[in-house]
Amino acid sequence: MLIDSHCHLTDERFAKDRNQVLQNAASAGVAGIVTIASDAADSQAVAALVRDAAGESRPAPFLRGSVGIHPHEAGAAGRGDLGRIRDLAAEPGIVAIGETGLDFHYDNSPRDVQRQRFVAQLELAHELGLPAVVHSRSADADTVTILKDLPSGLIGVLHCFTGGPDLLEAGLDAGWYVSFSGIASFEKFDGIEQVRRVPADRLLVETDAPYLAPVPYRGKRNEPAYVAQVTEAVAHHRGESPEDVARYTARNAMTFYGVDEAGEGA
Repeated sequence: MLIDSHCHLTDERFAKDRNQVLQNAASAGVAGIVTIASDAADSQAVAALVRDAAGESRPAPFLRGSVGIHPHEAGAAGRGDLGRIRDLAAEPGIVAIGETGLDFHYDNSPRDVQRQRFVAQLELAHELGLPAVVHSRSADADTVTILKDLPSGLIGVLHCFTGGPDLLEAGLDAGWYVSFSGIASFEKFDGIEQVRRVPADRLLVETDAPYLAPVPYRGKRNEPAYVAQVTEAVAHHRGESPEDVARYTARNAMTFYGVDEAGEGA
């Protein structure tokens, strides 16, 4: 069993063939998909997609979603957007807050605004009893500082992890999960030691589709079916079988997002 713990099915690149993409995932053995939001409008779209999928008669995978404001969108977010995120978090099938975090690589939003939005969404996740989905790129030191001052009991995941050892240790010390994407399959991937250091009960796999397609699909549109290739790459780096990694990462994803094998809960 496979679970794609992080993708973006509301992206316009899936507009014409989203149902086929879901069928492809089912054919590849994907039992569950979590589609992640990037801003308030996208959160609305995620909630609608998850709600509509729950009413459809179709094979696995089950579909769940998150609501949140990505650091790229932090500067453009309006005053009422966090309130909209709060309201949407109560929708059926919404299982997390995010993605939120810091991105100092592109700096699409002012850094102080990114920090403010990040902390506010972590506080919201804690208040609502939901996990947080966190993006951190070229911002290890600031992310570590924020992780060390987390509300007690807040659980999160460092998604698409490409950070260094200090951020990894801060995340693990906080009891958080760590997720790897198709980047783990790239020839010049330099995070093998980080992949190996994550305990088996804290590891997740994801596609981040439509971005970051794994080998042999690199350069093409990514989709949830390709989480199988991500799992194979992670298993290779850890010296484990893809079947074992698929099994325990699926179990971890269900624990993290609060769903069972039938997609029930949360």
